Amino acid sequence: MTLITMPRRIAAPALAAAQLPKRETILDPILSQKSLALLYGPRGLGKTFFALGIAWAAASGGSFLNWRASRPHRVVYVDGEMAAVDMKRRLALFGPAPPTLDLMLADLHPGALPDLARQDGQISLMEAWGMPELVVLDNLSSLASFQGDPDSWSSLQRFLILQRRLGRAMLLVHHANKKGLQRGTGRREDVLDLVMSMRRPDDYTAREGACFEIHFEKARGLYGPAVEPIEARMETDAANTVRWNCGPARRRPIDRAVALLAEGASIAGMARELRISRTEAYRLRDRAREKGLL
Repeated sequence: MTLITMPRRIAAPALAAAQLPKRETILDPILSQKSLALLYGPRGLGKTFFALGIAWAAASGGSFLNWRASRPHRVVYVDGEMAAVDMKRRLALFGPAPPTLDLMLADLHPGALPDLARQDGQISLMEAWGMPELVVLDNLSSLASFQGDPDSWSSLQRFLILQRRLGRAMLLVHHANKKGLQRGTGRREDVLDLVMSMRRPDDYTAREGACFEIHFEKARGLYGPAVEPIEARMETDAANTVRWNCGPARRRPIDRAVALLAEGASIAGMARELRISRTEAYRLRDRAREKGLL
């Protein structure tokens, strides 16, 4: 039986006068105490490498892409599907492991990891992970059985709100569907502070190696350069350590097409401006509609 408590009421003048502690930055500027963030993208694009980069920087007090940790933080990385030997190999690419980074791997668990869509599973994981400042859940499809079940998502959402109340930051990793949008209900974004979409550059070629763009679809409290799309390229140096090159995302043809169509350009005019055929111009327009950009 769940104990229900009465919500606490506070007068607006009392809240305005309250001396509330500032939220400490974990990875400046995108993650702070109480941040709830989601990263999603298609399979095989590097979501785990990206999430590991965030976890590593936060745990080591280092930096990742354009973001820097304020100090070493206690981080727990929960992985629901990767083989432990593969995770070990990926971790080795980042260098000496920070002692404040712990991992919970389904592959090393004697049974299935607790289901995050269930209250007993949530309690079990919290008891096991101790008192981390940042938890990474990779990925929702393997850690929570809420697919197609709004009630299960509501349970997980309450769990996330509890983590915020405890001062904990959470990063959820999720898959994109065939259209490039995140799987499942759009309600998922309601409680989140940050939603990052990982995409392959439109003009990407295989010879570019591990390369992706990060787009900020929701960024509560962030603005300006902090939420401009970025392009990241992963490389390894002579010591087989990961190095990241990061800069502004190249402007994609689909973005230029959307801008031209929004200004009232015709298909023929867009084709002339972009120096493409009318057939390709129609394809860009259709893709933009599929993605909800028009």
